Amino acid sequence: MNTLLHAALAAAEHGWPVFPLRPGEKRPALHPATRCPRTGACAGGHVTWERRATTDPDRIRAAWAAGDWNVGLATGPARLVVVDLDKPKSETDAPDGAANLLALCERDGQPVPATRTVRTASGGAHLYFSAPDGAHLRNTAGALGPLIDTRAHGGYVLAPGSVINGNAYRVQGPALIRPLPGWLLERLAPPHPSTEPVAPVVPLPRAGGRLATVVLDRETTKARQAAEGSRNATLLACVRAVGRFVAWGDLDRTHVETAFQGAGETAGLPPTEVAATIRSALDWSIRTARPRSAA
Repeated sequence: MNTLLHAALAAAEHGWPVFPLRPGEKRPALHPATRCPRTGACAGGHVTWERRATTDPDRIRAAWAAGDWNVGLATGPARLVVVDLDKPKSETDAPDGAANLLALCERDGQPVPATRTVRTASGGAHLYFSAPDGAHLRNTAGALGPLIDTRAHGGYVLAPGSVINGNAYRVQGPALIRPLPGWLLERLAPPHPSTEPVAPVVPLPRAGGRLATVVLDRETTKARQAAEGSRNATLLACVRAVGRFVAWGDLDRTHVETAFQGAGETAGLPPTEVAATIRSALDWSIRTARPRSAA
């Protein structure tokens, strides 16, 4: 059996939905919202990679028969929280993600959490935890410390067996998955709503829908084509340019998030960094948007 197909089926047997990533890469092999053909599974509207992820063995076999896809594991639908301990991008004496997590545990007087660990292609590690009941955690970038990201709803990781630059992701040590520790949950839970009074945003009829779509297409193109060194700043500015249309009810927030997620990843930004930037920009836009009549 094809090694990557076997990896996809093995993840599905755990109840973890999977979807194809480009061979030897981390980017989804599925089309982004901005290039959706509106045919097949998307005939009724764009279907995101998270919604297309599956545990159906027949669908998995059919997909992996078409190519040597890496295996994306959709963490939200899998009810997983994965802590990503990364390595510095260049030679440096700075501590890596694992060292920063150890320092965090020592500061909080907590033991280093032991759970299923997957060694990544770069030498980092993914710590798999089961998500708490009732919690709807999102991705974070740096919330626990430098070079520590987390993947939950809206995120994915490469499943064991996937290969980057000739190096495979592999399970290291015991495979038992532990619940996410409560002290980590407190740090990862979304912040409480601001107590400052904020004028409510009342969705208006979609009279500006055409303009909103044009602006969304223009700004996602800018984000997708951003030059290295300015990619995150460009993404932030582009999302803010679109945010008022979400506040006014012209565009669905999930649709906008999906469109910019694809654009940011195409530009070469890490998925967790993209998600964090989009969320921050849209939250700011919705909080500060002027009424349509005053815009």
